Amino acid sequence: MKLNSYRQARLILEDGIEFKGYSFGYEQSVAGEIVFNTAMTGYPESLTDPSYSGQILVLTYPTIGNYGVPGKEIEHGMLQHFESERVHITALVISDYSEKHSHWNASQSLAHWLKEEKVPGLFGIDTRQLTKHIREKGAMLAKIVFDDDIPFYDPNQTNLVETVSIKEKVVYGNGKYKILLIDCGVKNNIIRYLLRYDTQVIRVPWDYDYSQEEYDGLFISNGPGDPEMCIPTINHLRSSIQKEQPVFGICLGHQLVSLASGAETYKLKFGHRSHNQPVLQTGTDKAYLTSQNHGFAVDDKTIGNDWEVFFTNLNDGSNEGIRHKTKPIFTTQFHPEASSGPTDTAFLFEDFIKLIEKSKS
Repeated sequence: MKLNSYRQARLILEDGIEFKGYSFGYEQSVAGEIVFNTAMTGYPESLTDPSYSGQILVLTYPTIGNYGVPGKEIEHGMLQHFESERVHITALVISDYSEKHSHWNASQSLAHWLKEEKVPGLFGIDTRQLTKHIREKGAMLAKIVFDDDIPFYDPNQTNLVETVSIKEKVVYGNGKYKILLIDCGVKNNIIRYLLRYDTQVIRVPWDYDYSQEEYDGLFISNGPGDPEMCIPTINHLRSSIQKEQPVFGICLGHQLVSLASGAETYKLKFGHRSHNQPVLQTGTDKAYLTSQNHGFAVDDKTIGNDWEVFFTNLNDGSNEGIRHKTKPIFTTQFHPEASSGPTDTAFLFEDFIKLIEKSKS
């Protein structure tokens, strides 16, 4: 690798720490919140995850790009190998970039994809040192600067859900059970999992008034940013959780159901973003490895008397899900549909479908 063929740029953190790196993506100065992900694989899925909107993503695995970027085959009307139709991260920061990629379904290099999507990427950064700094200081603002300087930008002051949610209703499948999916930045794999069953998935915008819709189960998706920004969604959910219909919320969806129930949320010091977060199911000795991507969490102490903790994070004790004591409503902070894995908790989709079947019998 000839470094003199790559343009240099600076990664500047809001506390003044700087890192110098080499550009292999789109060359434009950008700003956002810097976060890290500890997964070994799955960068095409992570980069297209709407939950990363507004964030500069640091990948801790040392070598990235070796298997390139998969093709854009369509399945169920969605890109088969990605979590959405475009890259959502603000920028990518890695240690070593693999110029040569090799994989049976690769269609292009990571560098070509970033340039095509107009997303900056830096390599040659000591991501171990950078990650340790973020873990010590907590999630912080950062910017990537080429020749021109730009101000810092806090994406959590913006309603990011509004920017990533669809604008009009979309219907997938024609199965027996109708599932209303509130799209707060849904990952494609959630829809794929729901369509494995005898379902029709009705995907609606984040602030959609679904009070007149007929459905058998309600699903609230993942998404980016501060859950308290989603006031219309929370207000609609307050009415929904008073009914007896099954409800399942994932990630941001979990936080929104919790807020609608009267609980409170808070910002984590550096968030959970990895494929290896261990969670314990309440009342059992069952622990699962989970994939996660979130910067906020539900405060256990504020959960109402009609609700109980469903899962707990074994690393820091934070809440990983709630469930109603008598109604068919449950949520998870983690991603049971995880792509590229693990799939330890995928059974929760079947549990949701069984609740729907029971409510219709």
